[in-house]
Amino acid sequence: MTFNRFEPDIELRNLVEWYWIAEEDDPTPVQQKIIPDGFPEIIFHYGDPYKIKLGEEWKLQSQSLFAGQITKFFYLENTGISGMVGIKFKPSAPAQLFGLMMSEFTDKVLMLKAILGKKLDPIEHGLRATRDHRKMIKVIEDGLKNIGSALPKESKIDHALHLIFSTHGMISITDICNQVNISERQLQRQFNNWVGLSPKFYARVIRFSYIFQLAQEKKLSWSEVGLESGFYDQPHFIKNFKAFTGEDPTRYFFDEHNLANFFLNKM
Repeated sequence: MTFNRFEPDIELRNLVEWYWIAEEDDPTPVQQKIIPDGFPEIIFHYGDPYKIKLGEEWKLQSQSLFAGQITKFFYLENTGISGMVGIKFKPSAPAQLFGLMMSEFTDKVLMLKAILGKKLDPIEHGLRATRDHRKMIKVIEDGLKNIGSALPKESKIDHALHLIFSTHGMISITDICNQVNISERQLQRQFNNWVGLSPKFYARVIRFSYIFQLAQEKKLSWSEVGLESGFYDQPHFIKNFKAFTGEDPTRYFFDEHNLANFFLNKM
């Protein structure tokens, strides 16, 4: 499978983290584990559909999808040739753009039209007309600019999210409240509405992402990775890693060419 990442235009950087395209011509079914990364998504399939296993059963997905925040790993499997383009949104962007209550979509991957109706039809129609990657990204960006042109640049929730990102999730809720000038109750409510997770759990996701980056980017021992990511005992570090991946860090294949590693690798 080939993966490509595209940075958003400067006008959309307050809404979009990045875009991605994944393709594979071999139709052989392959199961892939997807791990929480903290970013909701919209995904358009232009190849064959995928199956998803969020719980006990496999289900066939629609061609266009909305994925909220996820709290645990799940599995995907192709049913044929793969071709998909995705939008990794900033955590609060779908709420801002589409007026969604994000807590309703936590741990859910749903048919896009069931959530947004015809709002993204111009993007879907444009994507059907080309397989050129740059043109596909332009179609998406033109559509998002039309929707998000009147949105405010930053809110208190965005300030709180910035603090979580800048500290790699290693910040207390008290410190966030003090720096943002918001009560803990208000912060909890706003994260529930705008992000779909509590601020404490979201910080855990970002902290895990940092663990993952350290393990991929640096020649460190597991004890050093744990210390750099704020874990002062190895069992707590391993428990946190296993909670998101289902695996011990020493057994996880960080160099494997798959969707999970592509999404979590920030390089």
